[in-house]
Amino acid sequence: MEKTISPLRPPTHGNFITVLSIDGGGIRGIIPGIILGFLESELQKIDGPEARIADYFDVIAGTSTGGLLTTMLTAPNENKRPMYAAKDIKAFYFDNGPKVFPQDRNCSPFAQATKLIKAITGPKYDGKYLHSHLKDKLGNTHLRHTLTNVVIPTFDIMQLQPAIFSSYEVKNHAHFDALLSDICIGTSAAPTYFPAHNFDTKDSTGRVRKFNLIDGGVAANNPALIAIGEVTKEIKRGSPNFSSIKTAEYGRFLVLSLGTGSTKVEEKYTAEEAARWGIFGWLTSGHSAPLVNVFTQANADIVDFHLSVVFKALDSENNYLRIQDDTLKGEVSSVDISTKENMENLAKVAEGLLKKPVSRVNLETGNLEPSKHETNEEALIRFAKLLSKEKYCRETSSLQK
Repeated sequence: MEKTISPLRPPTHGNFITVLSIDGGGIRGIIPGIILGFLESELQKIDGPEARIADYFDVIAGTSTGGLLTTMLTAPNENKRPMYAAKDIKAFYFDNGPKVFPQDRNCSPFAQATKLIKAITGPKYDGKYLHSHLKDKLGNTHLRHTLTNVVIPTFDIMQLQPAIFSSYEVKNHAHFDALLSDICIGTSAAPTYFPAHNFDTKDSTGRVRKFNLIDGGVAANNPALIAIGEVTKEIKRGSPNFSSIKTAEYGRFLVLSLGTGSTKVEEKYTAEEAARWGIFGWLTSGHSAPLVNVFTQANADIVDFHLSVVFKALDSENNYLRIQDDTLKGEVSSVDISTKENMENLAKVAEGLLKKPVSRVNLETGNLEPSKHETNEEALIRFAKLLSKEKYCRETSSLQK
């Protein structure tokens, strides 16, 4: 007889606060998508075929393409279950990636000149397919409807500050209860790639809040720390969901942080090159946008540095698992090359990453160094057991109460 999968009980009934964080990275979202497919398959081995990622995490955070993944995993379908199983994410990218990032392989001088003019006068892609597809799939689904708490960072260019769409904030600030489609469009509006996105929301009194958003990656490409911060605020507010947790103890957090790959080993740019760049060079050199690459990678790494230090200092190193590949080279390092060949290569990167040793950041060099203790696959199997055990603990604890 198959188990019935019930909603996750609040952390006050258990031992951990479970957090899933997914970086931004465009088409490279295929990498965390495949890793999540493996984790979900392990959870299904324990708890049955209906188990889904959203059933096990108190909060799922995602930026840019990570925000799309977060929404796919938590937006409800007509049966109040996740719209997508993790195993379907790969197909989503393969089916829609070429339409979101249409490829122009015309190398004639005229075509190249046209591209150059377009790069100066507007974003690389118009975003029309992405916008219409998200609105069609998500319809009237709002932030408050997600099946577990979510945190999706964006950046408001009118206010010049982050706008964090958080399930925890909706009950206190109704203007954040936006349509999930608008949130997804906003968090993925990467400068130079897609146009900025604006929309309005209204609170219960009819007061209007205007949002003018670009990609959350400019503020938090790795949203793990933002997610932990949102939980910490709930604890400080005295939320009954955290009544057994008096302080934000990092030892109580169980964090899975998924990257979309980086090019550190490739040593992409040199100071000699960058010294010659003006505005145009910072936005177009190396067939990419170096400025965008720099700030998204920088803020992703600083979060990993911080969490690695804190979890290690508190003897909770095994509670924090970061899965990232810093050896990407060539086309697989791009955020928008959506050819079938490149997407298949990204899938191979993800499958290879599962077999690699767990890596931890070297705080002196910034590079990832392999652990001798377990592979990423083994670590995910361990996490699946911990997540299932935590869910069971909360269910039995609440029954006893």
